[in-house]
Amino acid sequence: MKRIGLKAACVVGFDGTQHVLWRDGEVVFRGSRIEFVGRNYPGPVDQWIDYGNAMIGPGFIDLDALGDLDSTVLTLDNGDERGMGRMWSEDYLAAGPRESYTADEERFKYRYAFTQLIRNGITTAMPITSMYYREWAETYDEFAAVAAVAGELGLRTYLGPCYMSGMSYWRADGSLGHHWDEARGLAGLQAAARFFQDFDGAHDGLIRGALLPDRIQTCTPALLQRTAALSRELDAPVRLHCCQGLDEVAMVKQLRGVSPLAWLEQLDLLTPRSLLPHGIYTDGDADLQRVVNGGASLVHCPLVFARDGEALNSFGRYRAKGINFALGTDTWPADLLENMRHGLNIARLMEGGNALTSTLDLYNAATLGGAKALRRDDLGRLAPGAKADITVFSLRGQHLGPLFDSLKNLVLAGRGDDCIASYIDGRCVMQDGQVQGVDYPALQRQAQRQFEKLMRSHSTRAFGQPDWKTLFKPAIPFADDYSADAPLSAIDPLL
Repeated sequence: MKRIGLKAACVVGFDGTQHVLWRDGEVVFRGSRIEFVGRNYPGPVDQWIDYGNAMIGPGFIDLDALGDLDSTVLTLDNGDERGMGRMWSEDYLAAGPRESYTADEERFKYRYAFTQLIRNGITTAMPITSMYYREWAETYDEFAAVAAVAGELGLRTYLGPCYMSGMSYWRADGSLGHHWDEARGLAGLQAAARFFQDFDGAHDGLIRGALLPDRIQTCTPALLQRTAALSRELDAPVRLHCCQGLDEVAMVKQLRGVSPLAWLEQLDLLTPRSLLPHGIYTDGDADLQRVVNGGASLVHCPLVFARDGEALNSFGRYRAKGINFALGTDTWPADLLENMRHGLNIARLMEGGNALTSTLDLYNAATLGGAKALRRDDLGRLAPGAKADITVFSLRGQHLGPLFDSLKNLVLAGRGDDCIASYIDGRCVMQDGQVQGVDYPALQRQAQRQFEKLMRSHSTRAFGQPDWKTLFKPAIPFADDYSADAPLSAIDPLL
């Protein structure tokens, strides 16, 4: 087994308590484990790789990782979701929901998404996809294929088919309705349990199981109670999307009589195994204290909410209360540097200054906070004994400006594609910006064809089934009818 040494102008090490920066540092690993972080390694090394003016650091951990050809971007400046066919209409529900993609296309969307995650320096992912364009939730067979894709690309993933016992839909009068099928939800939980038993630890430990119910308002009490019991039995992480919208909060209070976090507390679903995207709409300090008392972690996804004018009221105040934060992408682009930048700027706007939230706080959430949420002290850090999940970010780009602090430069002006190399479990999965074994132009062509199919599917979910092209308004109006009718792929001859 070869011993590999990496060198760079900056290395982010871990001293047992916090990240520390080594100038002209080295990282040495053998197999899947790091042996040395520092300077002047004294032993023999089979291969040295010098990345020069770059920052070597731990791989990012994305716990609401975009696993999709993102449909949320289609809502940007396109009016109300009720009119543009993202959510189900009453007519669509009555006609019978259907799949928008074939099984092969579902598998492809994960290949595309996982490639993007690796490309942007994410080494551990818990993916999320939309259920709006599905017939129902995800399946065991589908996720067996997803595990194979993750294993092939080398991405560390926490996987399991999403399950739910209901779906919200729009009535013709504009009110929100709720369709329930508890038997289908419980069958989905059984499929998730089977997947966990069969795949937890697969691909030499790269694949880990997780329980991933859909948003809490689409789950019945019985489904969540059984999820809590299964999480205890399997010692499995469970992700629970909550406190992310006013409609959700109102629905939970109407149906359950308490706030979403109080309901989760009653169900014994606020534990150290619980990961909670997004925690924006809470009932004040009492709710936050429930999270602290239970030891759950919040998964912060600042970018996707900022696009709709929503934000966490204070990242720094939540942290000061003792809440552990992880980060998630949730939307395109699958770039945690972008989310760190937005998270930092939004926090300071919401907090009225720069005293409560620092650059390092967001970086910690993407590394140490994610590891704590997963209860993994071998991830999110570069230290002897930790997993060799390592990223290399170039500091050469002119867009970064004059260098004064490697992390601050990257958070202020960096991009995910400044990541030039990535190692996961000691395997080089990307070098010189190229994810191993992936044909980027072919991947993009297929993604473009498939995304246009997704856009067309909006017509079937919208009231009256309007022409799909009328549902999406360009930022700049088309000059003529030909432009409006042309496929998006005609814009670029390479697609």
